[in-house]
Amino acid sequence: MSRSAPEAFHALDLRCHALLHDVPLHDVWLIELAGGGPERTMRDVGAVFATQRPSLPVRALFGLRRVLGRMFRLDGPRGEAPSADSYVGRLNDDDRARSQVPPGSMLGPFRALYVFDHEALLEARNATVHAFLAAALRPRSDGYALYAAVCVKPVGPITPVYMALIDPFRRLIVYPSLIRQVRAAWDRLPAEQSREVP
Repeated sequence: MSRSAPEAFHALDLRCHALLHDVPLHDVWLIELAGGGPERTMRDVGAVFATQRPSLPVRALFGLRRVLGRMFRLDGPRGEAPSADSYVGRLNDDDRARSQVPPGSMLGPFRALYVFDHEALLEARNATVHAFLAAALRPRSDGYALYAAVCVKPVGPITPVYMALIDPFRRLIVYPSLIRQVRAAWDRLPAEQSREVP
């Protein structure tokens, strides 16, 4: 896993670039996934992520964030209907038809705007940030490249302070731990689906 230049992400032909034209790009990560078979999609990526149990340090950080969120009323109830601020309202009919999950449905702590074959866009909105996770899967000669971009739209003066506080934990603990687990799970995909990408 490594940080990727924003230019590399912006060069990809992705729907999210138009939808997030007014949202600053915070950072981009490139995750190299070896093997995997010739026809993997974002659904495969999502299934691999869904099987992961966060490490103890990551669980502790998430637990602390939940406690602080309740204490300072930073988070709204999960599963509620999209707010007026949600970007689900920016989707067009083609976006909605192509999405493999219903736009606006919850995927863990995120609201899915869409999940296409090789691209997904999720959002999370609370009292600290309006954040988006854009992911794109691209085949390589030896497997796949998974781009994960975090875009953050400020919701007030708290946003830059909050991001500055969580970035060290996110970049040094949460992401490296999760990506190690995902790579290991990707390597264990069924043999019949693990042929090298031509």
